[in-house]
Order: sequence, then C-alpha cells, then structure tokens
Amino acid sequence: MAAAAPTVTFADVREAAARLEGIAHRTPVLTSRTLNSLVGAEVFIKAENFQRIGAFKFRGAYNAAAQLPPDQLAKGIAAYSSGNHAQAVALAARELGTTAVILMPEDAPRSKREATAGYGAEVVTYDRYTQDRTALGHALAEDRGLALIPPYDHPHVIAGQGTAALELLEETGPLDALLVPVGGGGLIAGSATAATALHPGIRVIGVEPEAGDDTKRSLEAGTRVTVPVPRTIADGQALDTPGALTFPLNQRLVEAIALVSDAEIVTAMRFAFERLKIVLEPSGATPLAALLAGRIGDPPRRIGVIASGGNIDVDRFAALTARPDRG
Repeated sequence: MAAAAPTVTFADVREAAARLEGIAHRTPVLTSRTLNSLVGAEVFIKAENFQRIGAFKFRGAYNAAAQLPPDQLAKGIAAYSSGNHAQAVALAARELGTTAVILMPEDAPRSKREATAGYGAEVVTYDRYTQDRTALGHALAEDRGLALIPPYDHPHVIAGQGTAALELLEETGPLDALLVPVGGGGLIAGSATAATALHPGIRVIGVEPEAGDDTKRSLEAGTRVTVPVPRTIADGQALDTPGALTFPLNQRLVEAIALVSDAEIVTAMRFAFERLKIVLEPSGATPLAALLAGRIGDPPRRIGVIASGGNIDVDRFAALTARPDRG
C-alpha cells in the first residue's frame, strides 16, 4: 500500500515560527487610509518585501534546511527557482555553514541571479520553456549528493511560509479574508493552514496572473491541471502546474482564486510605491492588484494581504511602471 502523502498542521507552523525566531525578520504590517477608502474595507498588508532576501521564501528555505541531518547538511543543498527561493536557499545555506547549488532559468531577472551568487551559491542555468526544472534539479542533487529543497512541495517549506500569516494574524487579530499570491502554492498552503486554524471562518483567497491560472483551473477541475508555461511579468508565479503536496491542502482550505492582468499588477506596483512607499515585484503585488481591481467582489470588512516580495531591479521597475503618456 502506498504511503500517505505528508501533510502540514498548525503545530508545524508554530514549530517553524520558533525555529525562525531571531533569524527571519518579523516584517511590518502596513495600513493606508487611502487604500481603505478606495476599496471600502480595512486592509492590513504583511510587507514580506522587508524579509531577508527581500521575500517570504527565506522562511520556508531556512525551516527546511535547519531540519536536515548534520551529515547531509554538511554535503550541501540544491534547489531550483526563478529567483526568490534561489536566494533564500543560498542565504539559509550560508547561515547554517554549508554550500548551495541553485538551478535557475536563463531568463531569471539579473538582480535575482546576482543576489543568489552574492550569497555564495553556485548558479546553474536552464531554459524554462524547453526543459523540466524538477527533473533537472533532482538529477543535479543526486549527481552531487546534495539535499534538494524544492521551492514549495515540501512540508517544512510550507510550514515555514505559513509563519507569515501567523505573524500577520497575531498582530491584527481576526480578519474576514486573507489574500495570498499563488505560484506553486506553498505560501498559500502554509498561510491557509495557519489562518484557518486561528480563525475558522476566514476566507482564504489566492491570486494568480491571468496567463498562469493553473491553480484556478485545477481547483475547478478537482485535479491538478497543467497549462502552458506562463508568459507574465509575475515571474515568481510563472508555473504550469500546482504542487503535488500543496494542491490537496489548497483544495481543502482555499475558498477561491482571483486572476489579475499584467496591467493590473503594474497599477498595484505604482500604488504601493506612491502611496505605501514600498517597492513590490510583480508577483508580490498580485493580491493588492486583485483588491484594487475589484477581483474579489464586494470586499469583507477586514482584509489581510500578503505582499510576498520586492526583488526587482530599478531599471525593470522603472520600465514597468513608466506611464506611456509621459515619454
């Protein structure tokens, strides 16, 4: 009989929070009267762009790496990622006194590749449109005897990511809804695990770019669906299939998935910069985009938003957010 798939519990998230205490940043929760007025609700933004490496990914990467057996940790860690998980594993490896080898797509943002190498990792590239990163990552880890830490499909990674929502709710108290970006599904799976345990009535809503609606289609179909590799400015959400471990968790805990266009993402990035005074990368701005664009219908009274990251270089940020009528 096949072994049951591992799952993630609220106790796992609590344990991850204790493991991350004093190592990960407890990121701020931001509010804006202007935003509240625009959407007709109280909005609380968990600013994970202020997390170490500039995104929530450090939480899961460190939680997973810190639980490796000492002999395996000493051999090193491998990962595959478009950028933020790459940096997170590289920094976790450095914090734990080991090495990392990271498989990254050739077209990953230059700033993310440089930051990954800057944390001391070896970077190996591949073509995301013609090659299977999961197969390549497993082969790389096996060839070199490294422990592979995937970007989302791992119980310790999911539990670590859930600490972002745990911190948010500890600060805000009960919320009516929580908006979370969805790529492979690790952040929303961990966040939903924490949020629904603390407040069973909370609505957990994921947000995907229109071009990469694999999780929305999968939830509607009741099974994992694969879409063409998305071409979207939200590179951190450019995945074609939900995770095997994250999907059943999200099936059980996530109410709905909202979709946003690249143009709506840019509008949210501009709003965050001009009104909240923060820089968000496209993937980090999708929940705010859904809220501003009215993609979740009539908003409930109190809404949490996880702004998942801010890793974007100044040239790309300027190019994306420039108004065409100001050329």
